[in-house]
Amino acid sequence: MSNSTATSKSLTGKVAFIQGGSRGIGAAIAKRLASEGAAVAISYANSEKQAQKVVAEIEAAGGRALALRADSADAALVTQAIDTAATAFGSIDILVNNAGVLAVAPIEEFKLDDFDRTLAVNVRSVFVATQAAVRHMSEGGRIINIGSTNADRMPFPGGAAYAMSKSAIIGLTKGLARDLGPRGITVNNVQPGPVDTEMNPDSGDFSVLMKSFIAVNRYGRAEEIASFVAYLVSAEAGYITGASLTIDGGFAA
Repeated sequence: MSNSTATSKSLTGKVAFIQGGSRGIGAAIAKRLASEGAAVAISYANSEKQAQKVVAEIEAAGGRALALRADSADAALVTQAIDTAATAFGSIDILVNNAGVLAVAPIEEFKLDDFDRTLAVNVRSVFVATQAAVRHMSEGGRIINIGSTNADRMPFPGGAAYAMSKSAIIGLTKGLARDLGPRGITVNNVQPGPVDTEMNPDSGDFSVLMKSFIAVNRYGRAEEIASFVAYLVSAEAGYITGASLTIDGGFAA
């Protein structure tokens, strides 16, 4: 039993939607919020097997979960998925915008299609999902955007478009916090550093390079990001909004 489950079910009665919740950080967030009592809906683009595994794990632990296919680059599908989750569970109290893509290439070779998809998934889907979710969200709502420490530091070549997309989330978070603050809804941006996931595994030459940039000399764990998100969506964090909060082991220090 996790410490959070042992001490309280602080999110009982809440409904969380995690955009991009089938793997890695998104899956860890889904399971953590469910362990604290939230009903959880996750969206996925292609990873149906992994998404259903997340749902099965949550249900096996006594929680409620739903997986919905929705490519985050498709605004209509994102909106439909959020509306479906709200209908199934009764509301949306927490939105976590975790979907993301990473394309790395020299600037002379970077494909415009990759640039456009980076913007569509990493930036536009955050706006689209927020617009859809707040129609179902009441006072006390929480929106968490999963950005990246690369918004502040891009130490290797080829990542300009990715860094730009994550920098855009900083401004979008601030603006949304102003828009939604009067409604009692907070909006924050969590900026992880290198985390051990399928997209960026803690193995191989690239991970050796990354660890050389990290003050604590290790990759983060998805569960560590999830615990940070769990705090930000709790009642205790109601005075935090418009913030970009870095959890990167000192990568950007």
